[in-house]
Amino acid sequence: MDFEMSDELKKYRKSVREFALREFTQDLARDCDKNEVYPEDLRKKAVKEKIIDPSDPWKILIAVEEMCRVDPGLGISMTVPYFGSEVLLLYGSDTLKKKYLEPVSRGEKIMGLAVTEAVGGSDVAGIKTVAKKDGDKYILNGSKMFITNGTIADQFIVLARTSSDVEKRHHGMSVFVVESRWPGFSSNKLKGKMGVRATDTAELLFDNVEVPAENLVGEEGKGFYYIMTFFNISRIFVAAQGVGLTQGVLDRLMDLSEKYGKGFYNMEEIQFTISDIATRLEASRLLTYKAASYLFQFNPHPDLTSMAKAYAAETATFAAERGLEALGVVGATSDLERFFRDAKILEIWEGTSEIERLVIARTLRKKHQKEAA
Repeated sequence: MDFEMSDELKKYRKSVREFALREFTQDLARDCDKNEVYPEDLRKKAVKEKIIDPSDPWKILIAVEEMCRVDPGLGISMTVPYFGSEVLLLYGSDTLKKKYLEPVSRGEKIMGLAVTEAVGGSDVAGIKTVAKKDGDKYILNGSKMFITNGTIADQFIVLARTSSDVEKRHHGMSVFVVESRWPGFSSNKLKGKMGVRATDTAELLFDNVEVPAENLVGEEGKGFYYIMTFFNISRIFVAAQGVGLTQGVLDRLMDLSEKYGKGFYNMEEIQFTISDIATRLEASRLLTYKAASYLFQFNPHPDLTSMAKAYAAETATFAAERGLEALGVVGATSDLERFFRDAKILEIWEGTSEIERLVIARTLRKKHQKEAA
């Protein structure tokens, strides 16, 4: 068992961190947070310097971690343009991959994933958006809510119900590639989010949108399973967001406590806080890397993935909250305040912590039953 990364990955980590430290300025982070604007110029710089390597999942994980360490809002905004690409990579036809996936991989276009609805967040099987077959096309009607890249994406991976005559609720759903320029598509930017305001979030509306039949991804009726497979992948990267954010909190806690150390009456409490955060950070990172090592070798362990996502997300919230409490006004007037607001979403998107616990319990039960048989 080797806990060391290759020299290539170490070098890559160093280059990503240098980019983030140079480009993620405090002024930019504050401006994107205050005005809730997506940093498009920063994205173009990241593309030009090839900061994100979509061909290597380990490099994506490292990039997520290191960028979120410097600033979670800006860090996440640099990786979400590729959001949903795995669905096309795994299940899309060669034609769809060439038309939609390759431009995203080159940084020329932005992808989005549209699953969540106002009536179906964690309950994916409860979605109401429908796609009815009409000759050589599907007619798409419905809406999606809280969709990342909602007003800036060129295309979306959309989950819709294609059949209501099914025995189980999670049957009869399909996935399509839908272009934002098509007639009948519209989006409304959502403002006033608690955190990650540098990312674009919107409501999507589909009013008789005509989707060519060839834009069906994979087989009709298999959409639920495709999306669940995607979540099992994307949760690893949310875990990496949590690891990076926690490391960023620890960095600031160390720096600020050293800078203002003599002015704190509770230095012992700060030291305890540093120790607690560092311990949970190490556990989160090891769990995330273990789950990733199985996933990236095409041998996913859903229980480990959900453990990593839930624990790393909750650790990030714990770290941000405890860091603010320990430093008081010094922390509240630093960028730790933004880290605190950015942390909470990690416990919600890509499956809430409660959903992760259900996945863990169900997976363990199946393993137990198999071993007992």
